[in-house]
Amino acid sequence: MTKKQSLSESVVLRNEFKRKFSLWELYRSFVFAPRAMRKLIKNNKSKLVDTQFVERLQLAVTEVNGCAACSYQHTQMALQQGMSNEEINSFLSGASDFTKEEEAKAIMFAQHFADSRGYPKKYAYESIVEEYGEKEARVILSAVQMMIAGNMYGIPFSAFLSRLHGKPYKGSSLFYELTMLIVGVLFLPFAIIHALLRWLIGLPNERFDKSTDDD
Repeated sequence: MTKKQSLSESVVLRNEFKRKFSLWELYRSFVFAPRAMRKLIKNNKSKLVDTQFVERLQLAVTEVNGCAACSYQHTQMALQQGMSNEEINSFLSGASDFTKEEEAKAIMFAQHFADSRGYPKKYAYESIVEEYGEKEARVILSAVQMMIAGNMYGIPFSAFLSRLHGKPYKGSSLFYELTMLIVGVLFLPFAIIHALLRWLIGLPNERFDKSTDDD
């Protein structure tokens, strides 16, 4: 992907889903998004976690899920932050050529988070807390929560945009794409209220699989 490539040109490069999500998964991701966004906004001010590090985490999530629209948008953001095309393409292809040693564990967690469809193993997150500390781990978790919410909405949007250009995704349908896009928007106010209620009663902004690989 190059800087001059348009969103329309980007989405038609993919002709099938790498991963599809359900309306329930989309709603659930929206519930965690408001507090995750707030955490990232605070991080932009405090610089606790470098913004390029956050971008690399989000590119890693997008690579796993295969969202063309998100890949395009975050490529533009990464370029503006000074990342090279080579580095961006490396993360979008799942390669580790540009992964910094001190960021490797977080990048692996981001990939695991995406691969588990936003329901990561609790011990995986605990290893991030141990490696980076609680405050940085919260920013890392927020970054991937925001990205997967964007992916879940961006994937059907990409499929719909590609359909408009005469190249519908294999295994997709206009009904699926419009349902995700329209109902997803209608879900958003309810998800925000749900997020607020969780915050008011003191529930953490997280959801983990507490089982182990031996279970």
